[in-house]
Amino acid sequence: MPSILAALLCTACSVNVTDANESANSEQPSARNEAAGPASPDPYAFAVVEELGGRPWQPNRILQAQVALDRAGFSPGVLDGKDGMSFKAALRGFQEANGLPVTGEYDQKTGVALLEGEARPTTWLVRVPEGFARGPFYDVPKDLNQQAGLPALTYRNLLEKLAERFHTTPEALVALNRPDTKVGPGAVIRVPAIDNQPVARIEGDERGWGETLASLGVAKDQLQADHIVVDKSEGVLKVFDAENRLIAQFSATMGSEHDPLPLGDWTIKGVSRNPDFHYNPDLFWDADKDDKKALLKPGPNGPVGVVWIDLSKPHYGIHGTPEPQLIGRTESHGCIRLTNWDAARLAQMVKTGVKAHFQA
Repeated sequence: MPSILAALLCTACSVNVTDANESANSEQPSARNEAAGPASPDPYAFAVVEELGGRPWQPNRILQAQVALDRAGFSPGVLDGKDGMSFKAALRGFQEANGLPVTGEYDQKTGVALLEGEARPTTWLVRVPEGFARGPFYDVPKDLNQQAGLPALTYRNLLEKLAERFHTTPEALVALNRPDTKVGPGAVIRVPAIDNQPVARIEGDERGWGETLASLGVAKDQLQADHIVVDKSEGVLKVFDAENRLIAQFSATMGSEHDPLPLGDWTIKGVSRNPDFHYNPDLFWDADKDDKKALLKPGPNGPVGVVWIDLSKPHYGIHGTPEPQLIGRTESHGCIRLTNWDAARLAQMVKTGVKAHFQA
């Protein structure tokens, strides 16, 4: 492990992540309680603090655009300051939605349109709330039958939880901070400037969805979809309104040689938030011959992340992922996979009956 990553994994209060894991594993029963605690009235409210001295931090030009795209609803996936396929696809979506030449290049016209009126910074220094820093955290194994033995499929450590809250990766957080930076209750860390969201009060919410939205920095109220298009050639999921205007776009992983994307027209049958996962090895070509059927508890590190959007095609859906950095870079078992924060946002945009068109 690089020394800076090791430093970030240590807390500011001399309680390392391993210690937090061990105490949490013995008592916490579910993912819903992972950020609970009386110390803060809102464990998801990150206070922005002043610059802590030294030379001012200069924003990476690509990261600046990525953060602005994320805010506009045209997600490049993880915010990591890197130019690549997902970033170019997000630019194309934004350009299409704003009547610009669709080039996928971060040219002057696109920059002006994207950053016009954008007074907010690219990154913030924030103080980690005590409630957010609490577990439980679990060492989630890769084996699904072993995952079934855990009471919740939560984050592995605080650094991973912070990364998802700010739509990035642990490695990107490491790159944004000084080598001596530590994470823990009250610690100050530089993050992409993704706004706080209050815990949404949702009628009938029995699985802590309002807390999940806040923990991912996703607003409860979103523009509403009339229909969606999954485009394999572009590697994106597009959201359209009733006037056929593109209102959002998300980087996606879809299909594989063994489980190709089911092209055609489908319908959303329902949305399951913080779902259990029913593992049936008979449906997975790469399942181990000794695997057994199992019920996995909810959590962001589960096979479908924080949400399952069911489709009229049996056994197919749109869902989150425990590995956001791999979106657009790996294959899936035929389903459409988004980052947890993008899947959560889409879940607030769609409802039963929304049409879905899948194209090559």
